[in-house]
This record gives sequence, C-alpha cells and structure tokens, in this order.
Amino acid sequence: MREDLTVYYDGACPLCRREIGHYRRCAGAERVNFVDLAAIGSDAALGPGLDSAAARARLHVREADGRLVSGAAAFARLWRLLPGWRWLGRLVGLRLFGLHPVLTLAEAAYRLSLPLRPRLARLLRR
Repeated sequence: MREDLTVYYDGACPLCRREIGHYRRCAGAERVNFVDLAAIGSDAALGPGLDSAAARARLHVREADGRLVSGAAAFARLWRLLPGWRWLGRLVGLRLFGLHPVLTLAEAAYRLSLPLRPRLARLLRR
C-alpha cells in the first residue's frame, strides 16, 4: 500500500473520530495513513515539527515528502486525495491573482469553529 499522506487526528474526540471515520470509508483512503493521537505513546512518533499538544489543537497532515500542513489547508490536502472530495480540495486551493481567497476564508471559519469543538463533541456523546 502506498501512503501519500498521513493524517493526525484526536481519537479521544467524538467529533474528530466521526469525521475521520467518514474519510476512512471514502475511495482513495487506502492512500492515507490515519494516526490516532490517543494511541500514540510519544511525540517522537509524530515526526519532526509536530508535538501532541499542537496535533490535538488542530488537524495536521504530513505529505509523503515530510512537509507538514495544518488547519484548513490540511483538510484541502486530504480532500484533493479523495476522489469524491477532490472538487472541494481544488476549490479551497484555488489561486487568484497570487492569493488564495477561499483558503483564507476556510481557515478563518476553521479557527472560529475550534472553540466550539468541545461543545459539539459533548453533543455527540449524548
């Protein structure tokens, strides 16, 4: 199996588990290594430039070449790899006049959603 991307997610978070579970069932997911942070023994297992606190705070993906991407850009990278989501990944990555307007808006929305994550997770536990 060729892994093009490693996705680090918080398996202790019901919201994160549910979302990653969806992506795992998508076509193309066999090319992704999904790493549950709740099952990691040490930060060394995460590779260079990433520690468990940062990884739990927001979504991170690592490219096959070792480059680390986080936040909305990480989602866009994952989506571009999954055929059913590719259109959204391309939209978020759209570049106009040297700028990434959709990515900028997506990152702002992602940052605004982060404080809501614990509340949403509690709702999912019910």
